[in-house]
Amino acid sequence: MNEVRCELCPRECRIPQGGAGDCRIRVNLGGKLRATTYGRPSAVHIDPMEKKPLYHFYPASRVFSIATAGCNLHCRNCQNWQLSQRGGEEMEQLYHLMPDQVVATAKARDCQSVAYTYSDPIVFYEYVYDTAVLAHEQGLKNVFVTAGYINAAPLRKLCKVLDATNTDLKAFNDEFYRRNCGASLKPVLDALVIFSEEGVWQEVTYLVIPTLNDDMGGIHRMAKWIRSELGEETPLHFSRFQPMYKLRNLPPTTTATLEHARAEAMDAGLQYVYIGNVFGNKATSTYCPRDDSLLIERIGNRIVENRLTEDGRCPVCKLPIPGVW
Repeated sequence: MNEVRCELCPRECRIPQGGAGDCRIRVNLGGKLRATTYGRPSAVHIDPMEKKPLYHFYPASRVFSIATAGCNLHCRNCQNWQLSQRGGEEMEQLYHLMPDQVVATAKARDCQSVAYTYSDPIVFYEYVYDTAVLAHEQGLKNVFVTAGYINAAPLRKLCKVLDATNTDLKAFNDEFYRRNCGASLKPVLDALVIFSEEGVWQEVTYLVIPTLNDDMGGIHRMAKWIRSELGEETPLHFSRFQPMYKLRNLPPTTTATLEHARAEAMDAGLQYVYIGNVFGNKATSTYCPRDDSLLIERIGNRIVENRLTEDGRCPVCKLPIPGVW
């Protein structure tokens, strides 16, 4: 039968000859597992680091961002569904960029990092790993933007060449994961702990979806878990939901709901809690948790002023602010 088993993510798909895994892009060719999008990204952009979002990692630096088709989750609210929910052969736009070309292009465009993002880079794991190795050799940083649905062994290997990650924690509820994403919660929580153990700079994003994962009790429990397992200094981003893909029937998240979620997370002990996708909201900026001084002022993804000292401290009370500055 020449069936192969993919051991990359918790699905552990058994793939027959000529078939593909649940992610659509990992296929069985002659009894060997291949990622058909290796060297064939469908999205290539230059972004500010704040767009990832990473607020405590090289602020305002330029990031060369790549993504291929495919994803191992099937979120009904996916904002990049045209990319994530298709196979590589279905894409109208394909670039041909092998790992060395990604790194060379990033350097030529004056980028300080390469980001693996937009869909989920877990499914184009080999492409990420090979590129990340070369990026480090050339003095670039590697940024991983993911939903974290991956097995422990491949993740630990990948962490050796990653510098920062933003993990999209969909909800603190296994039923939500099964109903809305076709997945489960525990592997994601395990991945978050592994990132912390492996020393990768980590931030977490939580998209607040009205009626589905906006229960404040659950948000408070999530924040307490983050404080306990990842640390109180872990930045948490609450992001505003906009109706799209299969959840067009729901309204956008209100600013009041996002501010309530932020208050719950800070009450649970987290020190750096942000609100995203609400232009002009003051919670986009970074404040000192000791004296409430404004440290980094942001409007959208643009930094207006960075008041941190050169060694990353509050200029008023001299508190070291966690991050990679």
